[in-house]
Amino acid sequence: MPNLPDVVLWSIPAFVLLTVVEMVSYRLHPDEDAAGYETKDAATSLGMGIGSLAFDFLWKIPIVAIYTAVYELTPLRVPVLWWTIPLMLLAQDFFYYWQHRGHHVIRILWACHVVHHSSRKFNLTTALRQPWTSLTSWPFYLPMIALGVHPAAIAFCYSVNLVYQFWIHTERIDKLPRPFEYVLNTPSHHRVHHASQGGYLDRNFGGILIIWDRMFGSWVGETDKPVFGLTKNIETYNPLRVATHEYAAIARDVRAATSWRERAGRVFGGPGWQPGPPPPPKGTTPEPAA
Repeated sequence: MPNLPDVVLWSIPAFVLLTVVEMVSYRLHPDEDAAGYETKDAATSLGMGIGSLAFDFLWKIPIVAIYTAVYELTPLRVPVLWWTIPLMLLAQDFFYYWQHRGHHVIRILWACHVVHHSSRKFNLTTALRQPWTSLTSWPFYLPMIALGVHPAAIAFCYSVNLVYQFWIHTERIDKLPRPFEYVLNTPSHHRVHHASQGGYLDRNFGGILIIWDRMFGSWVGETDKPVFGLTKNIETYNPLRVATHEYAAIARDVRAATSWRERAGRVFGGPGWQPGPPPPPKGTTPEPAA
Protein backbone atom coordinates (compact mmCIF):
# COMPACT_ATOMS: atom_id res chain seq x y z
CA MET A 1 0.00 0.00 0.00
CA PRO A 2 1.38 3.46 -0.88
CA ASN A 3 2.56 5.44 2.13
CA LEU A 4 0.62 8.68 1.58
CA PRO A 5 -0.11 11.36 4.19
CA ASP A 6 -3.54 12.04 5.66
CA VAL A 7 -4.05 15.41 4.02
CA VAL A 8 -7.31 16.25 5.79
CA LEU A 9 -5.90 15.46 9.25
CA TRP A 10 -2.84 17.63 8.67
CA SER A 11 -5.02 20.46 7.40
CA ILE A 12 -7.32 20.73 10.42
CA PRO A 13 -5.16 23.36 12.23
CA ALA A 14 -5.21 25.49 9.07
CA PHE A 15 -9.01 25.08 8.81
CA VAL A 16 -9.45 26.32 12.38
CA LEU A 17 -7.00 29.21 12.01
CA LEU A 18 -8.46 30.46 8.72
CA THR A 19 -12.02 30.24 10.05
CA VAL A 20 -11.10 32.29 13.13
CA VAL A 21 -9.33 34.85 10.93
CA GLU A 22 -12.41 35.15 8.69
CA MET A 23 -14.73 35.53 11.69
CA VAL A 24 -12.51 38.25 13.17
CA SER A 25 -12.34 40.02 9.80
CA TYR A 26 -16.15 40.30 9.76
CA ARG A 27 -16.11 41.66 13.30
CA LEU A 28 -13.44 44.26 12.53
CA HIS A 29 -14.56 45.12 9.00
CA PRO A 30 -18.28 44.33 8.58
CA ASP A 31 -19.58 44.06 5.04
CA GLU A 32 -23.27 44.77 4.58
CA ASP A 33 -23.20 43.14 1.14
CA ALA A 34 -21.77 39.85 2.42
CA ALA A 35 -23.73 37.03 4.03
CA GLY A 36 -21.17 36.76 6.84
CA TYR A 37 -21.68 34.50 9.86
CA GLU A 38 -24.68 33.48 11.91
CA THR A 39 -24.15 31.41 15.05
CA LYS A 40 -26.81 28.73 14.49
CA ASP A 41 -25.86 28.33 10.84
CA ALA A 42 -22.15 27.97 11.61
CA ALA A 43 -22.89 25.49 14.41
CA THR A 44 -25.02 23.41 12.03
CA SER A 45 -22.24 23.39 9.44
CA LEU A 46 -19.72 22.26 12.05
CA GLY A 47 -22.11 19.56 13.27
CA MET A 48 -22.63 18.30 9.72
CA GLY A 49 -18.87 18.17 9.21
CA ILE A 50 -18.24 16.20 12.40
CA GLY A 51 -21.09 13.83 11.58
CA SER A 52 -19.75 13.26 8.08
CA LEU A 53 -16.45 12.04 9.51
CA ALA A 54 -18.25 9.33 11.48
CA PHE A 55 -20.51 8.25 8.64
CA ASP A 56 -17.68 8.34 6.10
CA PHE A 57 -15.79 5.86 8.27
CA LEU A 58 -18.74 3.43 7.95
CA TRP A 59 -19.17 3.98 4.20
CA LYS A 60 -15.47 3.28 3.63
CA ILE A 61 -15.92 -0.38 4.56
CA PRO A 62 -17.99 -1.46 1.50
CA ILE A 63 -16.25 1.07 -0.78
CA VAL A 64 -12.78 -0.21 0.07
CA ALA A 65 -14.00 -3.78 -0.46
CA ILE A 66 -15.31 -2.96 -3.96
CA TYR A 67 -12.26 -0.91 -4.92
CA THR A 68 -9.90 -3.62 -3.70
CA ALA A 69 -11.75 -6.30 -5.66
CA VAL A 70 -11.58 -4.26 -8.88
CA TYR A 71 -7.92 -3.40 -8.27
CA GLU A 72 -7.04 -7.08 -7.78
CA LEU A 73 -8.88 -8.06 -10.96
CA THR A 74 -7.19 -5.54 -13.26
CA PRO A 75 -3.75 -6.47 -14.63
CA LEU A 76 -2.78 -2.78 -14.83
CA ARG A 77 -0.70 -0.98 -12.23
CA VAL A 78 0.11 2.72 -11.89
CA PRO A 79 3.10 3.24 -9.57
CA VAL A 80 2.95 5.99 -6.97
CA LEU A 81 5.91 8.15 -8.00
CA TRP A 82 6.70 11.85 -7.98
CA TRP A 83 5.62 12.22 -11.60
CA THR A 84 2.53 9.98 -11.50
CA ILE A 85 0.93 11.74 -8.52
CA PRO A 86 0.21 14.97 -10.49
CA LEU A 87 -1.32 12.85 -13.27
CA MET A 88 -3.50 11.02 -10.75
CA LEU A 89 -4.59 14.34 -9.23
CA LEU A 90 -5.52 15.58 -12.70
CA ALA A 91 -7.51 12.41 -13.46
CA GLN A 92 -9.26 12.51 -10.09
CA ASP A 93 -10.20 16.14 -10.63
CA PHE A 94 -11.67 15.23 -14.02
CA PHE A 95 -13.81 12.46 -12.52
CA TYR A 96 -14.70 14.72 -9.59
CA TYR A 97 -16.20 17.17 -12.10
CA TRP A 98 -18.54 14.45 -13.39
CA GLN A 99 -19.29 13.22 -9.88
CA HIS A 100 -20.20 16.76 -8.84
CA ARG A 101 -22.23 17.41 -11.97
CA GLY A 102 -24.06 14.11 -11.58
CA HIS A 103 -24.98 15.01 -8.01
CA HIS A 104 -26.70 18.14 -9.31
CA VAL A 105 -28.73 16.60 -12.14
CA ILE A 106 -29.87 13.25 -10.68
CA ARG A 107 -32.24 13.74 -7.78
CA ILE A 108 -31.27 10.72 -5.67
CA LEU A 109 -27.66 11.94 -5.85
CA TRP A 110 -28.75 15.53 -5.22
CA ALA A 111 -30.38 14.28 -2.00
CA CYS A 112 -26.85 13.65 -0.76
CA HIS A 113 -25.20 16.79 -2.11
CA VAL A 114 -28.02 19.23 -1.26
CA VAL A 115 -26.69 19.27 2.30
CA HIS A 116 -23.66 21.25 1.17
CA HIS A 117 -25.88 23.86 -0.51
CA SER A 118 -28.42 24.20 2.31
CA SER A 119 -26.79 27.17 4.05
CA ARG A 120 -27.80 30.71 3.12
CA LYS A 121 -24.38 31.86 4.29
CA PHE A 122 -21.14 31.50 2.38
CA ASN A 123 -18.12 31.33 4.63
CA LEU A 124 -15.42 28.87 5.60
CA THR A 125 -17.75 26.90 7.88
CA THR A 126 -19.95 26.27 4.83
CA ALA A 127 -17.09 24.18 3.43
CA LEU A 128 -17.51 21.87 6.43
CA ARG A 129 -21.24 21.31 5.81
CA GLN A 130 -20.81 17.86 4.34
CA PRO A 131 -23.37 15.09 3.73
CA TRP A 132 -23.74 11.96 5.82
CA THR A 133 -24.62 9.75 2.82
CA SER A 134 -21.48 10.05 0.68
CA LEU A 135 -21.81 6.41 -0.41
CA THR A 136 -23.10 7.78 -3.74
CA SER A 137 -19.70 9.06 -4.95
CA TRP A 138 -17.60 5.90 -5.30
CA PRO A 139 -18.80 4.68 -8.76
CA PHE A 140 -17.34 7.75 -10.48
CA TYR A 141 -13.77 6.70 -9.64
CA LEU A 142 -14.01 3.06 -10.73
CA PRO A 143 -12.33 3.88 -14.10
CA MET A 144 -9.20 4.99 -12.23
CA ILE A 145 -9.18 1.78 -10.19
CA ALA A 146 -9.68 -0.28 -13.36
CA LEU A 147 -6.68 1.49 -14.92
CA GLY A 148 -4.49 0.37 -12.04
CA VAL A 149 -4.56 3.30 -9.60
CA HIS A 150 -4.32 2.02 -6.03
CA PRO A 151 -7.42 2.74 -3.84
CA ALA A 152 -5.19 4.52 -1.31
CA ALA A 153 -3.99 6.86 -4.06
CA ILE A 154 -7.61 7.62 -4.97
CA ALA A 155 -8.31 8.48 -1.33
CA PHE A 156 -5.23 10.72 -1.22
CA CYS A 157 -6.23 12.59 -4.40
CA TYR A 158 -9.79 13.01 -3.17
CA SER A 159 -8.51 14.43 0.11
CA VAL A 160 -6.27 16.92 -1.70
CA ASN A 161 -9.26 18.01 -3.79
CA LEU A 162 -11.41 18.40 -0.67
CA VAL A 163 -8.76 20.40 1.19
CA TYR A 164 -8.22 22.70 -1.79
CA GLN A 165 -11.90 23.57 -1.88
CA PHE A 166 -11.94 24.77 1.74
CA TRP A 167 -10.49 28.21 1.00
CA ILE A 168 -12.81 28.97 -1.91
CA HIS A 169 -15.85 29.14 0.41
CA THR A 170 -15.49 32.82 1.22
CA GLU A 171 -16.78 36.24 0.25
CA ARG A 172 -13.70 37.96 1.62
CA ILE A 173 -11.62 37.26 -1.49
CA ASP A 174 -12.58 39.08 -4.67
CA LYS A 175 -11.66 37.92 -8.16
CA LEU A 176 -8.05 36.84 -8.62
CA PRO A 177 -5.79 37.82 -11.55
CA ARG A 178 -7.17 36.56 -14.85
CA PRO A 179 -4.72 33.63 -15.40
CA PHE A 180 -5.75 32.11 -12.03
CA GLU A 181 -9.44 32.68 -12.71
CA TYR A 182 -9.13 31.01 -16.11
CA VAL A 183 -7.52 27.78 -14.86
CA LEU A 184 -8.35 27.33 -11.17
CA ASN A 185 -11.55 27.07 -9.19
CA THR A 186 -11.62 30.28 -7.16
CA PRO A 187 -13.91 31.90 -4.56
CA SER A 188 -15.58 33.87 -7.36
CA HIS A 189 -16.35 30.72 -9.37
CA HIS A 190 -17.55 28.87 -6.29
CA ARG A 191 -19.81 31.70 -5.17
CA VAL A 192 -21.59 31.24 -8.49
CA HIS A 193 -21.87 27.51 -7.83
CA HIS A 194 -23.54 28.10 -4.44
CA ALA A 195 -25.93 30.75 -5.74
CA SER A 196 -29.64 30.07 -6.18
CA GLN A 197 -30.39 32.46 -9.08
CA GLY A 198 -31.58 30.86 -12.30
CA GLY A 199 -28.59 31.89 -14.40
CA TYR A 200 -26.18 30.56 -11.80
CA LEU A 201 -27.88 27.21 -11.13
CA ASP A 202 -25.89 24.05 -11.94
CA ARG A 203 -22.71 25.86 -12.95
CA ASN A 204 -19.01 25.69 -12.07
CA PHE A 205 -18.70 22.09 -10.92
CA GLY A 206 -14.90 21.96 -10.92
CA GLY A 207 -12.93 20.90 -7.87
CA ILE A 208 -9.40 22.25 -8.23
CA LEU A 209 -9.56 23.22 -11.91
CA ILE A 210 -12.26 25.25 -13.62
CA ILE A 211 -11.09 24.20 -17.08
CA TRP A 212 -13.50 21.23 -17.11
CA ASP A 213 -16.44 23.64 -16.87
CA ARG A 214 -15.02 25.70 -19.71
CA MET A 215 -14.56 22.55 -21.79
CA PHE A 216 -17.99 21.06 -21.13
CA GLY A 217 -20.11 24.22 -21.21
CA SER A 218 -21.00 24.61 -17.54
CA TRP A 219 -18.92 27.68 -16.70
CA VAL A 220 -20.45 31.03 -15.79
CA GLY A 221 -18.59 34.05 -14.47
CA GLU A 222 -19.66 36.04 -11.43
CA THR A 223 -21.56 39.17 -12.43
CA ASP A 224 -24.69 39.70 -10.30
CA LYS A 225 -24.30 39.30 -6.54
CA PRO A 226 -25.03 35.67 -5.64
CA VAL A 227 -27.96 34.78 -3.40
CA PHE A 228 -26.88 31.72 -1.47
CA GLY A 229 -28.95 28.73 -0.48
CA LEU A 230 -31.56 26.62 -2.25
CA THR A 231 -34.36 27.61 -4.60
CA LYS A 232 -36.64 26.36 -1.80
CA ASN A 233 -34.77 26.86 1.45
CA ILE A 234 -35.23 24.60 4.46
CA GLU A 235 -36.18 26.34 7.70
CA THR A 236 -34.20 24.20 10.12
CA TYR A 237 -30.85 23.99 11.85
CA ASN A 238 -31.44 20.38 12.97
CA PRO A 239 -28.51 18.36 11.56
CA LEU A 240 -30.61 15.21 11.14
CA ARG A 241 -33.22 17.06 9.10
CA VAL A 242 -30.54 18.87 7.09
CA ALA A 243 -28.99 15.47 6.27
CA THR A 244 -32.23 13.73 5.30
CA HIS A 245 -34.79 16.31 4.16
CA GLU A 246 -34.44 15.62 0.42
CA TYR A 247 -34.65 11.85 0.92
CA ALA A 248 -37.89 12.44 2.83
CA ALA A 249 -39.18 14.63 -0.02
CA ILE A 250 -38.35 11.92 -2.56
CA ALA A 251 -40.21 9.33 -0.47
CA ARG A 252 -43.28 11.58 -0.31
CA ASP A 253 -43.22 12.17 -4.06
CA VAL A 254 -42.81 8.46 -4.83
CA ARG A 255 -45.74 7.57 -2.58
CA ALA A 256 -47.91 10.16 -4.32
CA ALA A 257 -46.86 9.09 -7.84
CA THR A 258 -49.51 7.48 -10.03
CA SER A 259 -47.28 5.50 -12.42
CA TRP A 260 -43.93 3.72 -12.50
CA ARG A 261 -42.68 6.29 -14.99
CA GLU A 262 -43.42 9.06 -12.52
CA ARG A 263 -41.81 7.12 -9.67
CA ALA A 264 -38.65 6.66 -11.72
CA GLY A 265 -38.64 10.35 -12.65
CA ARG A 266 -39.02 11.40 -9.04
CA VAL A 267 -35.93 9.37 -8.12
CA PHE A 268 -33.66 9.56 -11.17
CA GLY A 269 -34.81 12.75 -12.89
CA GLY A 270 -33.46 16.17 -12.08
CA PRO A 271 -34.26 17.85 -8.75
CA GLY A 272 -36.99 19.89 -10.44
CA TRP A 273 -38.39 17.05 -12.55
CA GLN A 274 -42.17 17.07 -13.08
CA PRO A 275 -44.29 14.51 -14.94
CA GLY A 276 -45.57 15.63 -18.31
CA PRO A 277 -49.14 15.15 -19.53
CA PRO A 278 -50.14 11.51 -20.04
CA PRO A 279 -49.82 10.18 -23.62
CA PRO A 280 -53.06 10.06 -25.66
CA PRO A 281 -54.85 6.68 -25.90
CA LYS A 282 -53.78 4.46 -28.78
CA GLY A 283 -55.60 5.17 -32.01
CA THR A 284 -56.26 8.82 -31.22
CA THR A 285 -54.59 11.94 -32.58
CA PRO A 286 -53.37 14.47 -30.01
CA GLU A 287 -55.01 17.88 -30.30
CA PRO A 288 -52.78 20.61 -31.75
CA ALA A 289 -51.41 23.17 -29.34
CA ALA A 290 -53.37 26.40 -29.17
